[in-house]
Amino acid sequence: MAFILRRPFAIVTTLKQAPKAGQSFSFRAFHTSPLKQQSSFHTPKTASSLSKSQTVFRATFRRHYNQQATYSPASKVDARQRLLYGAGIFGATLVGINFIFNRETREDGGMPPYERAYLNDTFMHTGLGIGIIGVAARALHFNGWSYRLMAANPWVVLGLGLVGSIGTMYGCMATDPSNYVQKYALWSAFNVTQAMLLSPLMFLQPALLARAGLYTAGMMGSIAFVGATAKQEKYLYLGGPLLAGVAIVALSGLAPLVIPATAARTLMWSENIWLYGGLAVFGGFTLYDVQKILHHARLAERGVMRKDAVNESIRLELDFINIFVRMVQILGMSGNRRK
Repeated sequence: MAFILRRPFAIVTTLKQAPKAGQSFSFRAFHTSPLKQQSSFHTPKTASSLSKSQTVFRATFRRHYNQQATYSPASKVDARQRLLYGAGIFGATLVGINFIFNRETREDGGMPPYERAYLNDTFMHTGLGIGIIGVAARALHFNGWSYRLMAANPWVVLGLGLVGSIGTMYGCMATDPSNYVQKYALWSAFNVTQAMLLSPLMFLQPALLARAGLYTAGMMGSIAFVGATAKQEKYLYLGGPLLAGVAIVALSGLAPLVIPATAARTLMWSENIWLYGGLAVFGGFTLYDVQKILHHARLAERGVMRKDAVNESIRLELDFINIFVRMVQILGMSGNRRK
């Protein structure tokens, strides 16, 4: 149940919220030529459905992204300043989180070698899975998949997306670790399914996606450090409260489907719960999952269970995806306010 609620609902849920016809908007992808000049998407039916889908997508992230036409020498200096600011924020966050949540360190004098090896193996699979998602999403986007996904029936997208994602996920988790071919085939299918659902994010500026990815990695890295160095099983009690929290976040993400557009204040609160409450919940899940990985490593060392870094990485991948999608939305909204 927890894995179902931790699905990245941001894209597939929003595709269901098709607004009324007649709303106007401006939209631009990475290419500079107008969309109507693309020969692959000329039919009126496809153009009409694509127009609706693009309206929905833009309403999700609340920003029209335009590429800069001119280059200024000051942009290089500004990029360096942002990099320094980001490094400073990451360092301060790491120190602050470690000071607040990690006052009680491990009692065994440090992480034993078998726990360290299992955790490193899990992180390696997590990074590889996220890389597969990114590369596959980019390839699908430039092959026209994003257009077809946004022009499709939202209910079909939601149904097939959930079936494909949850089916491959549970199939991978149920496969014995010794069956390498089936295990990694299902794991790869799970990652490709996530890429198919997240590929419309490629319409946004690469700089924004890179910033969101950097912030997500920094947030998860600092929290994972706390979980790895904290007292054994200190945060395993968070499982129940986090499941309740993710249920509330998931319901807030579905609120626009049932709440009328006239209830602006209610929709605003539900959006804040979805964004900022989701960041807190999935940050907590990162802390919980890291400690659970170490707990599983101790059980595997005693022969109680088998090591399975692939299953452990799926949990962290879902945490990363949910935090990343919210980071993209928050950065897009903050950029829109600056304009």
